[in-house]
Amino acid sequence: MPRNAHFRFKQFTVRQDQCAMKVCTDACVLGAWADVEDADRILDIGAGTGLLSLMVAQRNSYAMIDAVEIDAEAFYQAGENVEQSPFHDRITLFHSAVQEFVSDHLYDVIITNPPFFQSDLLSPIDKKNIAHHAKSLDFGELLAAIERLLKPEGKFNILFPVDEGERFAEKAAYAGWKLVRKLTLFHQEDKKAFRVLMLFQRAELVHNVAVEADLYIYEKDGITYNPRFRELLKAFYLKF
Repeated sequence: MPRNAHFRFKQFTVRQDQCAMKVCTDACVLGAWADVEDADRILDIGAGTGLLSLMVAQRNSYAMIDAVEIDAEAFYQAGENVEQSPFHDRITLFHSAVQEFVSDHLYDVIITNPPFFQSDLLSPIDKKNIAHHAKSLDFGELLAAIERLLKPEGKFNILFPVDEGERFAEKAAYAGWKLVRKLTLFHQEDKKAFRVLMLFQRAELVHNVAVEADLYIYEKDGITYNPRFRELLKAFYLKF
């Protein structure tokens, strides 16, 4: 098996040889950072390998999790990853575009690492386009799906590159969502921010200023993991 064909965590393994989007640090940070407490039902939009569903299931020991994935190969591989995990009885996968996904219930929390790079040049490989670009799910469609599937008091957690995140936050605010928490992710202190993680709730329910923080993956030497990063991921990474 190729070296990057799987990624082993403390409580589960993610096989990823059939998926365009591999396990990456920023998605792991989202899975560890997202607000999933006190949620009975959680929806993962764009499940990919199933990484976020698995991380959320480890953090919330009772929630029932639905995960939607449009790509057939990713859907089947996510199914294998879930089935071989300790959380298989609480995660249900659906092979569908979220625009067409119909649920019997609304969700307390949504978590998503959606297609991004809305304005970038497209890859000639269509599978990578679906995974990396908003070719199959633009901001408006994503917000419409969240509006339709989330409980009135619900929250959604989302990950974007910094510029895309700023544009999304503006569109979300216009649609009636309020930023509750924001985490800006850096490789290290002397590097530019490369990802932003955000938590939103309907504006009429939020009366406080958003809590904002920065997180560095490495210390200034670019080798040693930052203590706050280690603390956030210690329940998942084997090396921590």
